[in-house]
Amino acid sequence: MRSTTKRSIVAAAALGLAGSMLLVPQAATAATTDEGTTDIQLLSINDFHGRLEQTSGATGVAGLSTIVEQYTAENPNTMLISAGDNIGASTFTSFISQDTPTMQGLVAAGLQVSAVGNHEFDKGYDDLVGRVTDTYAAAGADAADLTLGANVYKKGTTEPALPGSTIKEIGGVKVGFIGTVTPETATKVSPTGIEDIEFGDQVEAANREAETLKGEGAQAIVLLTHSGFASSEGDDVTCDQLMGENTDFSNLVTNATSDIDVIISAHTHQTYNCVIDGRTVIQQGQYGEEFGDIDLSVDNATGAVTASAEIMPTYDDEGASLYSEDPALAPIVDAAVATAEEEGTQVVGQVSGDILRGGDPSGDDRGVESTAGNTIADIYLWATTDYAKYGGEPADLAVMNAGGIRADILYGEDGTVTYKAAADMQPFANTITTTELTGAAIKQLLEEQWQPGAERPKLQLGVSDGFSYEYVDNADGTGTIMSMTLNGEPIDESATYTVTTNSFVSAGGDGFTAFNSAAAVDAGLVDLESTVDYFAEHDVVDPAPLGRAVVYAEPAETPTPTPTPTPTTEPTSEPTSEPTSEPTTEPTTPSATTAPTDAPSDAPIVPAASTTPTPGADGGSLIATGGSPAIAIAFGAAALIAAGAIIAMRARSRRA
Repeated sequence: MRSTTKRSIVAAAALGLAGSMLLVPQAATAATTDEGTTDIQLLSINDFHGRLEQTSGATGVAGLSTIVEQYTAENPNTMLISAGDNIGASTFTSFISQDTPTMQGLVAAGLQVSAVGNHEFDKGYDDLVGRVTDTYAAAGADAADLTLGANVYKKGTTEPALPGSTIKEIGGVKVGFIGTVTPETATKVSPTGIEDIEFGDQVEAANREAETLKGEGAQAIVLLTHSGFASSEGDDVTCDQLMGENTDFSNLVTNATSDIDVIISAHTHQTYNCVIDGRTVIQQGQYGEEFGDIDLSVDNATGAVTASAEIMPTYDDEGASLYSEDPALAPIVDAAVATAEEEGTQVVGQVSGDILRGGDPSGDDRGVESTAGNTIADIYLWATTDYAKYGGEPADLAVMNAGGIRADILYGEDGTVTYKAAADMQPFANTITTTELTGAAIKQLLEEQWQPGAERPKLQLGVSDGFSYEYVDNADGTGTIMSMTLNGEPIDESATYTVTTNSFVSAGGDGFTAFNSAAAVDAGLVDLESTVDYFAEHDVVDPAPLGRAVVYAEPAETPTPTPTPTPTTEPTSEPTSEPTSEPTTEPTTPSATTAPTDAPSDAPIVPAASTTPTPGADGGSLIATGGSPAIAIAFGAAALIAAGAIIAMRARSRRA
């Protein structure tokens, strides 16, 4: 239940009134109401990703501390909790110091319980249970409570690899907290870093821990899960529609035990506040831009729990913070900023325009082609072809995963690019690899961009210059690659090509298992270092164009020309002239010294072939031999001469 005093304090924060703390004496009584309930206030964040400093649109750890102070002043039964990804994919200020200042700042701001997210595993499981846990402990936290992962097990066993749940007593009420993480974590981090663990079913883990917590006396239970809906609840999307996504998270929401009173989600960086089957299900954006304000009311007599929630912004419409920075955290932030400034001010190059991630706003959609993805793919290809530090065989093409790109490079005033800007874009310090893939494996790789049922159903790969493909989006959420070309030539599915990417993707990260068909060769190059050197080698870097991934269009049918028929002249029914019954000329008898005794026959000699005239194309008549009339006459004359000679010889014979 929300008091009028609380709303007054939030409004005062928006106006930056330092005098809000004067309300503490009155607000402190809000924890118990006349109805005999204990009111608990949970302030939740998710996907903070090392946003250490207060910037336009994000509150930073010092602003977060102020929020906690102000809400605690209203209700002492207040606690700051997180659904994971507190670190990793961080801004340069935190990244350059391995996120140590962010962990210190969150503890100082009051963070008491957190699930692990996939990015807590960026440097591997050993790093999480070693350096990360030690840093939280050194900052004064109960480190086990900040690394909850009930569905993380030792590989091949059901032995927990992380704490699964914890109980906190708030206002005399025992509140149980469970932490789970998306099983997709196995594809989101380098496999070599998690080879000794595995990620199990969230429903089984959450329900198991809820039963344990109930047995330990928990009166209310909150699930912190680093998974979520892929879409936000907005004007055009309802909570019922979100449940229709049919993902691992929707399954969790449906099948989590009713003993769990609230589900606080993460991972997809969305904003929604739903009541599903009577239970609050919420996600509060990203980076501390917003936070969840969740009220739990526990009936002191019956133990019944009711919950309600709001999502609260930390900045106004102009991007100004609604909360001043807590000066107690200034030493942590200032020291980190000084280190980052020293390391990050070096100018590494120039760009001719903005290099942007996908979506509107930029970075909002990992399922579309982007100039940033294609540009980094170009850098990768350069690094394994023309880079002086590369000693391997030249690559043919390169790909870049959208999830590895965490910031844009903007032209700004003069196109200058600093080391910090390059590091913000690629904060993971992956190495560059090459893999020999067949054309068929490349096709499989491209079709693995579609991942129906996943929390992000498509993960678009950036591809390098010279490579392009056509695709079809299928109705079932899959995709089909219709054609692929490299430097204008079709990809041969039986041929082998050298493909460059980063160590995360080449190990099968983000679900791109096509790389598992062949061993990856580590080029010994760090992506960030290669990017910095690429800028040094190019006077100006142009944003890579879009259009390397093309929606397939059925070719238009080209009509076959109908040939113009050649007119055929119909022959006349009768020849134009009747053949004469007699030869046109009298046969000439051959001359002989002695006249023959027998006169030659008056009948013409008829050739063996029929002399029936054949109609010609011009309406005239042709002899059966197909020759001209002159040839026919000549042939006839020759026959007559031969006959005359025979007669003459017979005459001589008789006379002899």
